[in-house]
Amino acid sequence: MTKPPRKPSKPLLGEADALLRSRPRRRRDPDQPNLPLDPMPARIEPCLALLKSKPPKGDEWVYEIKWDGYRLAVHIEPTGVRILTRGGHDWTHRFPAIEQAAKQLPVATAILDGEAVVLDEQGRPDFGLLQQSLGGRGGKKRSSTALFMAFDLIYFDGHDLRNAELSMRRHLLEDLVPTEGKGDIRLSEEVDADGDALLRVACEHGLEGIIAKDRNSAYRSGRLGDWVKVKCIQSDSFMIVGYERSTVARAGIGRLLLAARQGEKLVYVGGVGTGFNERNAYELREKLDGLITTTPAAMVDRKGAIFVKAKLIAEIEYRAWTDDGKLRHASYKGLREVQDNAAVYEIV
Repeated sequence: MTKPPRKPSKPLLGEADALLRSRPRRRRDPDQPNLPLDPMPARIEPCLALLKSKPPKGDEWVYEIKWDGYRLAVHIEPTGVRILTRGGHDWTHRFPAIEQAAKQLPVATAILDGEAVVLDEQGRPDFGLLQQSLGGRGGKKRSSTALFMAFDLIYFDGHDLRNAELSMRRHLLEDLVPTEGKGDIRLSEEVDADGDALLRVACEHGLEGIIAKDRNSAYRSGRLGDWVKVKCIQSDSFMIVGYERSTVARAGIGRLLLAARQGEKLVYVGGVGTGFNERNAYELREKLDGLITTTPAAMVDRKGAIFVKAKLIAEIEYRAWTDDGKLRHASYKGLREVQDNAAVYEIV
């Protein structure tokens, strides 16, 4: 006599009415230790990109677009969200849309590293538009147009990821941040391309440049070479040490006089007379007039120069340096915030 087929021990996947059940959970042994959680850092010094003239070569390097904005760390905590500048200042109130978007992410605790940007009509980051949205340097406005481009995840669900490889951190970040590119927190995409080709395309589209990152690197604070930046147009921060008046230019500013650091002193590196619009020119003139001094912060051999105290740092685009150490084809982009902890260009 033929035996009937043995009843399967588990329902088949094809049987729609059958429910798949896992085995009952055993009670946890109280003597078994819990997986340890890492305390959430109050602040992490950011990993900074080292400036190079050409993209690095090798399979270990991955590339991203360089975002032109304010570096921020978004802390998602059980008590709420904190948004910190590179200098460690709390700017949560300045970016309400980013704060609200962070609250919607499906995670209990996290620290996202990225850049706040405002995009122009062509979808390119514009540092001037970002400053305007915040009310200019020293302004108190809340930006409703700034987006957060997330490019790293350094703490996640109770675990400090700084010792993890970039490839693992990116994998977790891509699962956390929506990839549709429509929200107020967006993913800074890694681009699978040759570094030279990507730089060429970035420059053709009017972008600031690209970032190369070692996919095997841990997250190390400071400018140690794990991340490299290559720029289409040079853009650096310089101290404003004076200005020249004009009878035809907006707000009467004909030229800003700029200085770089060389050791403990400031050295004059030329001036900039373009890049101002009517709004930022008048705001700038008001700030400069409140800093006028008879003691120059740097030696400037310019007839009619009006000297100011070295308090304001300007972001300047330029094409190159002259043989005598002056900026060529310079253009004013805006003032850096004190809270942004911008470093004045260092002459070595």
